Amino acid sequence: MEHITLLLGIVIITALVFDFTNGFHDTANAMATTISTGALKPKTAVAMSAVLNLVGAFMSVEVAKTISKGLVNEEGIQPEVIFAALVGAILWNLVTWLVGLPSSSSHALMGGLVGAAVASAGLGAVNGGTLVTKVLLPAVAAPIVAGAAAMLAAKVTYKLGGNVGKKTSAKGYKAGQIASAGLVSLAHGTNDAQKTMGIITLALVAGGALAPGSNPPVWVIVSAGMAIAMGTYLGGWRIIRTLGTGLTDLQPQQGFAAQTSAASVILASSTLGFSLSTTHACSGAVMGAGLGRKGGVVRWSTATRMFIAWGLTLPAAAVVASGAELVMRTGDVGVAAVALFLIASCVAIWLISRRQVVDHSNVNGVQAAEEPGVVTTAMAAVTVPPTVAAEAAAEAVAGTTAAVTDEALKATIPAAAPTAPAAPAAAV
Repeated sequence: MEHITLLLGIVIITALVFDFTNGFHDTANAMATTISTGALKPKTAVAMSAVLNLVGAFMSVEVAKTISKGLVNEEGIQPEVIFAALVGAILWNLVTWLVGLPSSSSHALMGGLVGAAVASAGLGAVNGGTLVTKVLLPAVAAPIVAGAAAMLAAKVTYKLGGNVGKKTSAKGYKAGQIASAGLVSLAHGTNDAQKTMGIITLALVAGGALAPGSNPPVWVIVSAGMAIAMGTYLGGWRIIRTLGTGLTDLQPQQGFAAQTSAASVILASSTLGFSLSTTHACSGAVMGAGLGRKGGVVRWSTATRMFIAWGLTLPAAAVVASGAELVMRTGDVGVAAVALFLIASCVAIWLISRRQVVDHSNVNGVQAAEEPGVVTTAMAAVTVPPTVAAEAAAEAVAGTTAAVTDEALKATIPAAAPTAPAAPAAAV
């Protein structure tokens, strides 16, 4: 093994922690639809996904090369920069996990790396062409391509299975879902595990333990694969709930279409070396499959929050990472302060998550109603509640009826007999 300094060791451990958070943050990409449709039990699904993520980590190193050699210039990058990038990525992963939003772990890492590199060495430290062509463009294209493919695939599956019994069709597509979910997990391992391999390799080069341009060592590949597999087995249940039932209600046919489409897009991007967000591809596929069934709907309020999180991922991680890099310029004290801040933040987020636990036992349960927005709250403040309005209307009708009846009675009673109303009223 290469010569590892204390700081470099801290960076490597932090990178593996990020890989672990990547695993449980992105479990939903492979298994949310399989769990929501009942094709697999929750614990079985995450165990299967963990094993296949580990296998996928050994299949390619093209994405790792993009990160370690292409995104930032290796010259002048210090281990502190890598550490700062990981701090930004980990915190964004945990915050979005806490609120159950399927944001991109990949873009959190990219944003952290870009922000820390710019803070350390200026804009020239980032290869703009690589950032645009292999990170930003795939981020936009992935959900569109995967969504369109999933919508078409869902329509085709319903058309082809129109003459098949509902139970038989559902059973067959559940089996197909299991296979396609395995393919997504394998694809996730080939893409996301490599990002940590790339970041560790970059740290080794920055620390002088590897020559510039080196490929990830075997021990890096093994450790990154193990970390993402363990995180996957833990299960990011909050995000699984959002992606499985929060965006749309999926039937087995739609789940199969979504996962097959997403896996195809992810594997193609891994082959080309694109640092694709598996979250973008899988989320786009789920929405496309939701629209592919007649009468199917997408919950656009949830989708809008997800889109906002996607847009904030790169800049948010970059800002945190750049701040961490500036603090660490003070020396060992700064490094220790950033490390303590990261640990304290992780513990605080975990404690907050314990207030409302989501796990394998309630991942498919009924979700709490969404909080009303500003406009809804304002309208409620100036609008009479329906029950009150109904009661007021009933009282008004009753009052009007009584008045009309009273007037009619008066019209039938002679003016000279003021004491007679009781008799006619009784007669009426």
